[in-house]
Amino acid sequence: MTDPRPGPDRGDCPVIDTDYRPDRPAFWAYGQMNSEREASPRYWNTTAAGFWMFTRYDEVREGLRSPEVFTNQRLNPYEPDTDMRLLPQNLDGLEHTRLRQVLNPWFSPGNVTRIDPLARRRAGALIDELSPRGTTDFVAEFAIRFPTEMFLAILGLPTADGASLVPPVEAIFRGFFGGDPAESAAAAAEVRRYFEAVLADREASPGDPAEDFVTYLLGAELDGAPLPRDDVVTICFTLLLAGLDTTRSELGYMWHHLATHPGDRQRLLDEPRLTASAIEEFLRLYSLILQDSRHVARDIDFHGCPMKEGDMVWFALASANRDPRHFDRPDELVMDRPANQHLGFGVGAHRCLGMHLARRELTVAVEEWHARIPHYRLAEGAQLIERGGQLTLKSLPLRWDRPS
Repeated sequence: MTDPRPGPDRGDCPVIDTDYRPDRPAFWAYGQMNSEREASPRYWNTTAAGFWMFTRYDEVREGLRSPEVFTNQRLNPYEPDTDMRLLPQNLDGLEHTRLRQVLNPWFSPGNVTRIDPLARRRAGALIDELSPRGTTDFVAEFAIRFPTEMFLAILGLPTADGASLVPPVEAIFRGFFGGDPAESAAAAAEVRRYFEAVLADREASPGDPAEDFVTYLLGAELDGAPLPRDDVVTICFTLLLAGLDTTRSELGYMWHHLATHPGDRQRLLDEPRLTASAIEEFLRLYSLILQDSRHVARDIDFHGCPMKEGDMVWFALASANRDPRHFDRPDELVMDRPANQHLGFGVGAHRCLGMHLARRELTVAVEEWHARIPHYRLAEGAQLIERGGQLTLKSLPLRWDRPS
């Protein structure tokens, strides 16, 4: 592949052409990132228009904590000029802080726990549906269904709507990482129409703002003025994309690990007090997202990389989370790892808004599944493929002994 930038502009950064977008055999990406991290802390990647990459924990954390240099004006290193607007992700500085202050209370730990009874009922019902069969494609029949329903529940929307929302969300993500842009644009328009209809309904018949997110947003103010209507749609659209895919991804990798590491699964069964720390360790070992990308606001030399205004930077979260300079036994699941300062939810002002909801969903899934199906295994001969770009296992066939 031809490097679009002249050699001197790269400083002494090694050049690679790794494209993380294609589907590949499961766990390829983690292995590739490990190799790249140990070879160099920084790269110029020639994929697409080209972008800088940082692979190690300290540089990744430093970069994400430098919003005055690395901004959120653009977020996709493969398609930096996409016109898909995301809120609050695309905001910086005070604009971002003020909107997060509006949104944060809804996704606080206290507010998230209000859906706990529903979460346990729905998780239990889904598992009870599967248990007598002794087999499932975990990704298709639980990992996407459960977080979708819980995300809609926290917004106060009908959980039954999840079935119609998952396909367009999948199409949007395909478009992010090299898929058909026309399909992605049509899917985005479909999701926005869904939220336009929800807004119209709430404007005509408001819900309880303590339980209905759209009603809450319609009554919220920013700098003394109501949120623009189009911004409300964009916020809902953005949160849906973020909320459905990432938790599905984490559940798939978690259950693969537990199905193939019976000792870890048994310890979780024997010591339920470890659930919270185990989930943090899963989030470290199997990062929700590969990378957090930023747009360079001004010319700067950052750790030997002579960056220019307008460049894109890939901060490799998944690689940083396995950096042996920061984590002992980085490629192992250490269920009771102390002081687990992983970057699974990012770091800095743009740290994941929905992290408390994700933790709650994962906790409920672990507890309710293992109360009903404590022992399970990967189906013999399973050929596992992971989606590129934003990792997720495309399927996970599991087997267990059916109840007698």
